Amino acid sequence: MDLGLKDKIIIVTGGAKGIGAAISAVLAQEGAIPVIIGRSEADNLLQLERIREAGGNGAQAVAELTDPLACEKAVATVAAEFGRIDGLVNNAGINDGVGLEKGSYEAFMQSLHRNLVHYYLMAHHALPFLKTSKGAIVNITSKTAETGQGNTSAYAAANGGRNALTREWAVELLPFSIRVNAIVVAESWTPLYESWINTFPDKAAKLASIVERIPFEKRMTTPEEIAQMTAFLLSGKSSHTTGQLIHVDGGYVHLDRALI
Repeated sequence: MDLGLKDKIIIVTGGAKGIGAAISAVLAQEGAIPVIIGRSEADNLLQLERIREAGGNGAQAVAELTDPLACEKAVATVAAEFGRIDGLVNNAGINDGVGLEKGSYEAFMQSLHRNLVHYYLMAHHALPFLKTSKGAIVNITSKTAETGQGNTSAYAAANGGRNALTREWAVELLPFSIRVNAIVVAESWTPLYESWINTFPDKAAKLASIVERIPFEKRMTTPEEIAQMTAFLLSGKSSHTTGQLIHVDGGYVHLDRALI
């Protein structure tokens, strides 16, 4: 299916690794020009090289997204280079394990900046351009906001915020025909997920116990499956879909536990 994304300028935060890398790659396959925003120029350029080797095109800008001024500068850089912005994918973040009992105010606030505040800032600064293009926003979020996980208060709170902002922005941006949706991720194999699995004494057993609880096909969601849904939500093929929290998770969150 041609999603009609050819030459669309779409910002992808954290677009060099994991789910973000899959998103930038799929967008390039669809003919869009993903602009990777991330703190590591080397990582950004490596992903761009992969995209170009596959026949696509893209761009990148270096930004430490926990810095509000860097968010503003990143959007300005994209706008100056291309003259427009057609879409925004808020994706960057990390499950940093800031819990309640052993956490702190400082760590909690730092986590919110890592995982939530830049979602707002990127959308805020991109908004004038999205109003012109009648573009779309996709927020990548996590099941932790709905299910809890334990010892990750800040990350769960950030994802609750991401979900709430998705609905709030969908309402606020109705007059501008800007659609806003979220993709809720449960268990997806990424480098960060692998690092977490590696913290357990019996890594294979831990992974097997998780996979066994995923209802559909007893397997993890691939980053590419999340990326395909992202591309669809950015495209005109989803032209009457807004304010939705879409779970691409093999039924992990909502299907009956009796199935397991």
